[in-house]
Amino acid sequence: MTTTTAAVALGAPARAGWFTQAAQITGRWLTNTRRQVWGAAFSLVQPVVWILLFGQVFSSLSKLPGFGDAGYVTFLVPGVLMMTVLYSGAWAGTGYIDDMKSGVMDQLLTAPIARTAIVTGQLVQQLVICLAQSIVVLGIGWLGGASYPGGVGGMAVALGVALLLGMIFCSLSTAAALTARNQVALIGISQIVVLPVTFLSSTMMPTSLQPEWVQTVSTYNPMTWAVDLARDALAGTGDPSWGWHVGGLVVLAALAFVWSVRALRGYQRSL
Repeated sequence: MTTTTAAVALGAPARAGWFTQAAQITGRWLTNTRRQVWGAAFSLVQPVVWILLFGQVFSSLSKLPGFGDAGYVTFLVPGVLMMTVLYSGAWAGTGYIDDMKSGVMDQLLTAPIARTAIVTGQLVQQLVICLAQSIVVLGIGWLGGASYPGGVGGMAVALGVALLLGMIFCSLSTAAALTARNQVALIGISQIVVLPVTFLSSTMMPTSLQPEWVQTVSTYNPMTWAVDLARDALAGTGDPSWGWHVGGLVVLAALAFVWSVRALRGYQRSL
């Protein structure tokens, strides 16, 4: 007789399966998102500024070698796409801090719910937001004059890469929140991470035009991997380094997820 069958026979409520648990957690977070949809919507103001303002003001940069013939806005959109996901992911941990303050986290940890399901449920909600934001960013870029020769397939690849990057930084933010347990500390950690990751990459400038030390750092920056993958996909071109970059992002996403689960268990042990 299985544990679930025994529980039912004794009159105790059967424990839901892992996927049901994760889905319920996701539903709870999505409900919060619907109630505060202005937060996700407001985060799209920055991409509008970057693409429509920054992209136009610095459009003459496309005349420099290294940008190609598509124009600076087309070059910039993949970078802004990853920036949006990066910044959104960096704030993912704030929900956990709110739950700690309100006591909801303690209730979840006393419930018969797998710890991986708790983390996965919130991660799925964050990735849904990232996907919606990414689609809007591509639309804003198209309205701003960007072209996507890679077509629907290229856009699908770019969105997939954006979700991988989002998983990395959402999980890192979760781990940081569960470790620091303080909103101000999380904000500080986020700023320390997102700014160097953004500017020491190919987000706004080809690596060939950057100082040599920046080129070295950029080579190992997952932001550069994601931006270059999206840029090539949207342009309909390929590169031998694609496999290594995708593999690197997958490994980092897995490691970040494991860290976030360990951080949750560490928080529970400290109670």
